[in-house]
Formats: sequence, structure tokens, C-alpha cells
Amino acid sequence: MKALEGIRILDLTNVLSGPFATELLALLGAEVIKIENPVDGDLARKLGNVPKLNKELMGTSFLAQNANKKSVTLNLKHELGREVFKKLTKTADVVVENFRPDVMTRLGLSYDVLSRINPKLIYCAISGFGQTGPDALKPAYDQIIQGLSGVMAINGDERLSPLRCGFPVCDTVGGLNAAFAIVAALFHRERSGEGQRIDVALLDSIMPLMGWVVANLLIGGQEPIPMGNDNFTAAPSGTFVTKDGYINIAANKQEQWESVTEVLGLPELKTDVRFQERDNRKKNRKTLTPLLEAKLREKETAYWVDVLNKNDVPSGAIPQLSEALKQEQVKHRDTFKTVTAENIGELQLFNLTAKLEKTPGMVTCPPPRLSAHTTEVLTDLGYSPEEICALKQKGVAGSMEMKKEVVKQ
Repeated sequence: MKALEGIRILDLTNVLSGPFATELLALLGAEVIKIENPVDGDLARKLGNVPKLNKELMGTSFLAQNANKKSVTLNLKHELGREVFKKLTKTADVVVENFRPDVMTRLGLSYDVLSRINPKLIYCAISGFGQTGPDALKPAYDQIIQGLSGVMAINGDERLSPLRCGFPVCDTVGGLNAAFAIVAALFHRERSGEGQRIDVALLDSIMPLMGWVVANLLIGGQEPIPMGNDNFTAAPSGTFVTKDGYINIAANKQEQWESVTEVLGLPELKTDVRFQERDNRKKNRKTLTPLLEAKLREKETAYWVDVLNKNDVPSGAIPQLSEALKQEQVKHRDTFKTVTAENIGELQLFNLTAKLEKTPGMVTCPPPRLSAHTTEVLTDLGYSPEEICALKQKGVAGSMEMKKEVVKQ
């Protein structure tokens, strides 16, 4: 049995934060039904670096976080589409959406409406700023939130700051936060029988990840200084140049620092007053780094990684992404699952990376084609073939291609 087997989730989300949340739940065994617009579905279907897949509405951005899901298309602006959705809500455990706060109310599908239909419903709304407050109705993308949250202000160094994180970290963390909250709400419902509303904002979802930096400011009164690849808590701790590239070294403990001096053949630095204690090393890191790099440049990264790790100093190479994904440890962890998608071929997709001993989560099927499960789900709801055909003909359900087929018939 899978951890969330028997849980039905109606997924109204688009692009990244919401789809990432619901994919985590799908990997844990929940039945996730994507409710998409009949014209072109989730915007992510058209996003990615492969134009052919974008035209097929199977863009790489969509493929990245929609495994194990079903796709149903409904026009929620049409009264009949809303009627179908309300029937689905009676059968659901969770509704997840990432529209602006007023959209579901305008559609007549707010939590207040849906919870009257299904009092045990868990309703999760994901937005940039939350459902209430002075900024609630503002539009938001990941980069906007990276800037407003302070993430960009603490990235980079004295030459380049503010600096955006290299992937949509706020969207992703917002999705993770939503998945965590949904599982907590399901656990509460198991004990109490109560459904509830969940309000997740990308802005405050990302802030706790900066906990140490924020604590230094709010408690210690120290404004963060962008330090690039250096670790502000210790020195030497960061990225250093070697003979053939770069190495990460994290000598965060005193004994690790002393091991570094021995391994590099610089034992005299241990008693140098500039470097003897942690706080002095931090103050003098710009003097210390060139002394260490003079030695590190004598040999290749692989040599230093091996010898430093053998001496209990955490260190690692900095491979390109293509190499990072191929590491033996990544393979050992079954981080990816290969599945075959119709007319696309083999796809490597992320499994659930938390390893649950009794109820492991994994990819079992590829992301769905637009509207692939509309007929199946509507049939299960009790709609007859004739009723389904009529809904498709009216553009209420099914994709535009399905409507064309119905008209031809």
C-alpha cells in the first residue's frame, strides 16, 4: 500500500509551485486529477527548450513535474463545467489551486462554496503573497518573489549583487510547503473528521530557508554581506581554485581547519594569529584564501577531494549539471525513474527522494497528454457516453481536438 493510496486530489494548478506540490503527493500514491482548460491546458505544456514538444503541449517544463497524474479538461467559465467540477468535489479529498486570490470566488468555486458540498474537503490555495493583505492581489512570478523576499539581496558577491538563484527556488519551495501542509491537514482530518482551508504564500514560504541569515540580523543585529561562494559561518569554507578547476572545502570545525593545514603542508598557519581562531579566520579570509590556493593549484581537484575527505575534511568537486546527474551515488539512490511516454520515448523523471521503508513513493506513469482521462473520469462520475459527447461538443469538457472529432462524427 502507498502512503496516500485512496486520496483523490483535484489539481487546478499551473506551471510550477502547484504542480510540484501535487506531484509529490502523486508519487506517494494519491490520485491526482489535473483540471485543465480545454484549449491548451497547463501553461507549462508550452514551456521548454524543445519546440516540437511545446507544440504537442508536452513541453519539458510540464514533463518535469506531472508524472503519475491524470488530465481532465473542463471549461470552468461555463456553467456546465462548474457543475461537473462540483460533482467531482463530492468525491475528492483535496482541491489545490494557484490562481490569484479572487479567481475561484469569481468562478463561484471558493472554499466556502466547495466545503458546503464536501465538509471534509481540504482546500489549498497557493499564491505569491497569500489570500489577504495589502499585496494579495498583485501578480507574482518566482523572480519577483526572489527579489522581494531578500533572496537576491544575499546572493552574489561585492561585484554582482543582487543575484537571482539559478532555478525557480521560491516556486519550488512554495510547492514543497503546500505538500507538507496538505499531508498535515490530511492527518488532522484522520483524527478529527474536519476539512480545512490552507493558505500558502510564496513570499513567506522561502523566508524560513534563510533562517541563519535572518537570525544574525534580527537577533545579532548583523546585516548580511553577499559573499559569493564563501560560507559566512566559517573559513576556510567555500570554493577554491585547483590545478584543473575548482573544489568546495568546508572546514567548519577547528579540527578540520587544522587538518587542512596539515594536508596542504602549511602547518605554520595553525599558530598564525590571523588564522588561529575561527572568528579571526573569517575576518582574514581574503588573506587566507590565496595562501591555500597556492598549494591547491599544485594538484588536480580529484586528488584534493580524496585526500581531504580521508582526513575528515568535507570536500567535493563541482561538476557540470550533466555530470552531477550521473553520479554513482545518485544512481544508487534511485533518484530517477525511466518511463516511456507515447510518441516521445524514454523520459528520466525524479522519483520521491525521501526513502520511505514501508510506503515508498515513485514514478509509475509518465505525465498525461492533455485531456487523456476526461472520458474515464466523467464516466466514473456517472455521465453517459451521450452526455460526455454533448459536453465535448459544447467545449465544456475534452480538448479542442476531441471537439473536432465529435463534430466530424
